[in-house]
Amino acid sequence: MDLDRRALLGAGAALGCAQQTPPAAAQIDASAPPVTASLARYLVEAKPSDIPEPVRREGRRSLLNYVGVAVGGSRHETVARAITALAPFAGKPEANLLGRPERFDILQATLINGISSHIFDYDDTHLKTIIHPAGPVVSAALALAQHRPVTGAEFLHAIILGIETECRIGNAVYPSHYAMGWHITGSCGVFGSAAACGSVRSVSIRRIHSAISASAGCVVSTASRFTASTMRSKSRSSASKFSSTIGSIEGSIEASFK
Repeated sequence: MDLDRRALLGAGAALGCAQQTPPAAAQIDASAPPVTASLARYLVEAKPSDIPEPVRREGRRSLLNYVGVAVGGSRHETVARAITALAPFAGKPEANLLGRPERFDILQATLINGISSHIFDYDDTHLKTIIHPAGPVVSAALALAQHRPVTGAEFLHAIILGIETECRIGNAVYPSHYAMGWHITGSCGVFGSAAACGSVRSVSIRRIHSAISASAGCVVSTASRFTASTMRSKSRSSASKFSSTIGSIEGSIEASFK
């Protein structure tokens, strides 16, 4: 029997969900620690030297994989259609599209590179949650880094922080989150992307706190919309990259008024 990668991972997720009953709606604990504030402080204060070398190595491997799958998917019909649809509305061409000659504004480049990276479904996978960590995080950080240049070490540090944020949130909500119909890469990816973009921009604790909070309002993507159409599923999944970049920018705007 032929079984593709998505079907295999999906079957594993379904088995895990079947073995665990989603918890009842939790009561809000007023004494709970301020999680967003703690996360924002860590993201700002963490130094590259704080990250263990094995983690940095995996970060490099994840980045290399992202570039490979994005370039590999860059000539797919889905990407060509996305470019055709978005080009009339594009802004200042600041960011490159991997594997293609066109340049787009930061937001549209984030979306298009995100589509390219996920088109064949061979992007990196966090097996416990089936999150594709690099897609949302690197797509957003890469585009933003072409507006605000950073060193390679700074960029690697940013995407490691973003992926860590994304996967830890995924660990906290899986499997009930997935069982309720959310596409977890989209719903958790926005937070990882906001974390990475905040690091790229070297924002304050207050601003990255606001960016993470704003990203909660940008959560997109439901698993119920998986279809046989690659163009639909990849565009939908990649919308989180676009939304998370907006969330990061919105958060900075919001923080400037506080």
